[in-house]
Amino acid sequence: MPKDVRAIDLQMNVPTSEHNSEGYSVFAPLLRDRESREQYTMPAQHLFKQVPNLGADKGDYVQAMVREMDRFNIQCGLIGVSDRFEHFDLVKGAYAERFILATQVDPNGGMDELRRIRRFVAEHGIKAVTYFPAGSYPQVPINGKEMYPVYALCCELDLPILINCGVPGPRLPMATQKVELIDEVCWFFPELKFIMRHGAEPWVDLAVKLMLKYPNLYYCTSAFAPKYYPKAIIDFANSRGADKIMYAGYFPAGLSLERIFGELENVPFNDDVWPKFLRGNAAGVLGMK
Repeated sequence: MPKDVRAIDLQMNVPTSEHNSEGYSVFAPLLRDRESREQYTMPAQHLFKQVPNLGADKGDYVQAMVREMDRFNIQCGLIGVSDRFEHFDLVKGAYAERFILATQVDPNGGMDELRRIRRFVAEHGIKAVTYFPAGSYPQVPINGKEMYPVYALCCELDLPILINCGVPGPRLPMATQKVELIDEVCWFFPELKFIMRHGAEPWVDLAVKLMLKYPNLYYCTSAFAPKYYPKAIIDFANSRGADKIMYAGYFPAGLSLERIFGELENVPFNDDVWPKFLRGNAAGVLGMK
């Protein structure tokens, strides 16, 4: 693994007061009222061991994250923001060059949600949209009719969308995240930049087939420790998929950068794949230099 590539991390998380005292043991979907969010918390303690402790008060989380990013030569990380996000002053101010802003969509929000996305582009300069199908409430599948206006808006605004695919880690029904559902979406929206998140397992072979089929379909390695990267993804990156696979961690939600970059040393990517994996592919999709 080269040491001189300044990485782009396609999944980081900045803690806020909406997280409970155990940090990231609760995932709060972007529902429209606090009562619904509290009723729909999703325990995820079983997913990760030794969740990183930033050793900082909430007001210092951003600075603590940047210190860790500097240790491992990460230029910038994609983070999710909402109207309740507490750190806009830092991520749009002193550390504006270190964070790429995205927002999670609630497809049940209808036109109000489309207006919110437009507003976030205008006010906050977001560069992407994210979606967690199993965590929507009521659940909306990847190819659900409620998502079609979102996809159309992403095409119009040239916003990539990152979507959780495969069996969800939190104990929620998985049908909304089946990889086969991507086929319809990419067929109907060929210009949509669609990035698969969170493994796509156990349908990784199908994910590879679909990436071969659709030019704007990609895969990032979020929420997986590198020693668990699917073999099919490594083989694809080393052959026809060098331009399709992108680095994403899960810091500090579940994995430390020390563990991620320690294990990356043993991932058998070809030498020419590493710069694309760590930076080039994400920069291209996000329109960065």
